[in-house]
Amino acid sequence: MFSKSKINEPAGKPAETDAPAAATSAPAAPKQTDYKASSAPKAKPPASVLSADLHVTGNMKTTGDIQVEGTVEGDIRAHLLTIGESATIKGEVVADDVVVNGRIVGRVRGLKVRLTSTARVEGDIIHKTIAIESGAHFEGSVQRQDDPLNPGAKTAPASKPNPAS
Repeated sequence: MFSKSKINEPAGKPAETDAPAAATSAPAAPKQTDYKASSAPKAKPPASVLSADLHVTGNMKTTGDIQVEGTVEGDIRAHLLTIGESATIKGEVVADDVVVNGRIVGRVRGLKVRLTSTARVEGDIIHKTIAIESGAHFEGSVQRQDDPLNPGAKTAPASKPNPAS
């Protein structure tokens, strides 16, 4: 009923038909698009969102991303953790990346920690890199570690002056 027309075929290539292939013909090679589709990296799943009207009591752990807009009483471990402006966390936060727009009462451990201008943190921050915007409120100590996600890791040694300078 439907067939490809020779108009859409590139020059020199015969039009394909619905007729079965002859027994002597070689099997068709996979299309280039099939190869790319199977080797393409998988799309990253979206972040789990805890809405503003949600109150969670208990610990949470994921290898994915979490965006908190509500209240959590417990520890959170994630890859990327975003604390919304209306959010409150009472517990320890451990993540590769932590972005704080709201309130945390407890320890923060992260490779990259960012306190935005609306952040309110009451507790210690253990980090590899940190950024604190003007207007953020922070009460606690800041400690740099090479591996802040490991609770047993030691503090990074102070850098020694370069004798060549």
